[in-house]
Amino acid sequence: MILSESEESRVIEMAWEDRTPFEAIEDQFGLDEKALISFMRTKLKSGSFKLWRSRVTGRKTKHLKLRSPEIDRAYCATQYKHR
Repeated sequence: MILSESEESRVIEMAWEDRTPFEAIEDQFGLDEKALISFMRTKLKSGSFKLWRSRVTGRKTKHLKLRSPEIDRAYCATQYKHR
């Protein structure tokens, strides 16, 4: 799958977000978890990729089946403040 530069940027942003599950990325961009890991490996610097992998490995919020039903949004309520 070929993504535009803005789509690649959005995928990376979503992958870093704690509350955005892998399934949401797959639904929007067609990248399953394995493909996303490969994508991130090619798009990030080595150190950034290792940091990202350690951050998301085992994180329950990145998998819909593991996350708490109380989590009903993809971002923190204070993440996008409107003036």
